[in-house]
Amino acid sequence: MVSKDQGIGGAILVVCVVVAVGYLVTLFYPTWLSTIGLIANTAAAKQNAQFWTIAIPVFIAFVAILFIGAWIGWTMATTPPPKPIEEITTEIEDKKEEPKAETEPENMSDAPVAEEKPVEKKK
Repeated sequence: MVSKDQGIGGAILVVCVVVAVGYLVTLFYPTWLSTIGLIANTAAAKQNAQFWTIAIPVFIAFVAILFIGAWIGWTMATTPPPKPIEEITTEIEDKKEEPKAETEPENMSDAPVAEEKPVEKKK
């Protein structure tokens, strides 16, 4: 049985292959668009189809790069600056100088004693 993630991955693979094949066929053989009735069967229409086959992905890539740049800029503008190294090192040194609180009792007789449970024998 295929998991949900594997199914989604397979669907993405199929869609990408179909789009890539369609892109290459449209770029190098635009007459197929006229055979299915999407464009007129003229040289100008074929050149126009080839132009848009290149222009649309370039536009999408350009906008995606600008979006990523804007996102990085927004993140940098809204993130507070880190503490200077000097403050961090003084905090670490201060923690080392503080005496540790005693966690063990001085007299072992004051320590809580765990109660022993009777052991049951299996028959």
